[in-house]
Amino acid sequence: MVIREKYEGELNLLIEDLFKLGKEVYNMIEQSISVLSDEKKDNARNLIAYDKKINQMEYDINEKVVMLITKQQPIATDLRVMISALKIASELERMADNSTNIAQIRKRAKITDYFILMRLKTMGKLAMLMLRDLETAVNNKDILLIKEIIERDDDIDDLYKEINNTTYLIDNDPFISAQAHLAARYLERIGDHITNISESCYYYITGKHYEAVEK
Repeated sequence: MVIREKYEGELNLLIEDLFKLGKEVYNMIEQSISVLSDEKKDNARNLIAYDKKINQMEYDINEKVVMLITKQQPIATDLRVMISALKIASELERMADNSTNIAQIRKRAKITDYFILMRLKTMGKLAMLMLRDLETAVNNKDILLIKEIIERDDDIDDLYKEINNTTYLIDNDPFISAQAHLAARYLERIGDHITNISESCYYYITGKHYEAVEK
C-alpha cells in the first residue's frame, strides 16, 4: 500500500510538472507577440535565453516518465498517462521554440504596421485562450470542450491565411513583410501544436485516439 501511494504521488507530480511547463510556455507566447513591436530588443533577447529553461523542464519530464516505466511497471491506464505526458511535453517544447523564433524576428526587424500587428497578436491570444481552456478541460475531464478547442485552431489558420495573402506591405518594405509572414507561420504552428496536445489529452481521458473517433 505504501509503495502504491508513493507511486501515485510520483504520477501526480509528473502531471503537475506538465501543467507548470504549460504555464511557462503560455507566458512565452504572450511575451513573443509583445516583443514584435518593442522599441528595444532586450525583451526579445531575454525570451530567447529563457528557452533553455523550457528545454530542461521537458528533459526532466522525460526522465521522470522513463523512471516510472522502468521501476514501477505501470498498468495500462497509468501507461496511457505517461505516453500522453511524453507527447505533450514535446509539443510544449516545440511551442517554446516557435515563441523563441518569433523573438528572433524582433532582433532582425520591428513590426509596427497596425493591420498586421493586430492580427499577429490576435493569433497569439487565440492560442493562449486555447491553452487556458485546455487546462480547464483536463481538470474537469470535459471532452466536449477539448473537441471545441481542437476546432478553434481553424480561427488561427484563417488569420494566418489572411496575413499570408496580404501583399500591400511588400511595396513598402519587402523585408519587413517577409518577417511578418514568418511570424504568422510560427503562430500558426503553435496552434497546430495545441491541437496535437488536445488530441493527446483526449486520448489520456478516453483511452481512444481522437482521429479514430471524431474524424
